[in-house]
Amino acid sequence: MRMDANMNKQQFIKACEIVFGSEKYQDVINFSFTKTTNRPSINKQNAIGNAQRSIENAQRSTENAQRSIENAQRSIGTLGEKTLHAVIKHYFEPDKSKHEIKVDGFVIDIVNDTGLIEIQTRAFNSLRNKLTILLKNHPVLLVYPLPGTKWLYWIDKQTGEITKKRKSPKVGQVYDAIPELYKIRLLLNHPNLRLCIILVDLEEYRYLDGWSNDKKKGSTRYNRIPIDIVEEIYIHNTCDFHTLIPEPLGEQFTSKDYKAVAKVNMRTAQTALNILNYVNAVERVGKQGNLYIYERAKQDNLDN
Repeated sequence: MRMDANMNKQQFIKACEIVFGSEKYQDVINFSFTKTTNRPSINKQNAIGNAQRSIENAQRSTENAQRSIENAQRSIGTLGEKTLHAVIKHYFEPDKSKHEIKVDGFVIDIVNDTGLIEIQTRAFNSLRNKLTILLKNHPVLLVYPLPGTKWLYWIDKQTGEITKKRKSPKVGQVYDAIPELYKIRLLLNHPNLRLCIILVDLEEYRYLDGWSNDKKKGSTRYNRIPIDIVEEIYIHNTCDFHTLIPEPLGEQFTSKDYKAVAKVNMRTAQTALNILNYVNAVERVGKQGNLYIYERAKQDNLDN
């Protein structure tokens, strides 16, 4: 089930203010939201100008820019929590008393009236044991934030200088979740598990410490700062997994067709169809050379 995040803009702003609490960040948030409104163009230009001036002023002084990042990092919870994780946590539950609660021997990000909420930005394999135990007795919502549109900043570790931001050419999509979902595929059919894939526009800060000549390839990511929530995609049953099947695909299709329509590589296409077959969202109905032929599962075979 897909949800447009526009209805939750104020909730997102509140989460950002709790976690970050800086004027620069609020200016960037305001700039992001003007793109989705129908305000007169002069107001939009003023908002853009204010946001750009705010960013330029922060970057004009290397010392101040570095300090702002360090202060933001200190303001974020415990357990080495990063900004993206912290904002999403406050987005789903603003009440801090419901954060970091111990259940069945595990520290859970959020425990509230809806059940347990875990936010995971990578390495789903590390969740397998935790989820296996928790799902026996508790409903769990697993939230996976993914970058939508991303702007990159580079940090010189020697001088602390931060470059001007550059927009990444890659735009995230729901299919980016597939490699991580595969790591917990044996749990995806569990009735107590719900998934939320959340697409987030963000700014990413990276150190210039990579192995390439420009020090960018193989570099270390320092932090990711969300500036807008674009879409929330909830998956609770087999029917919901049809979100991972591109609509333009024909009645029958192979991994090669999936690759072309979803604009992913062959490995991701094959992994996606492996997952969809496991959760009974698609069926194998034949072969075309070395490739399986798939069909969407019939409606009467889907879970309610």
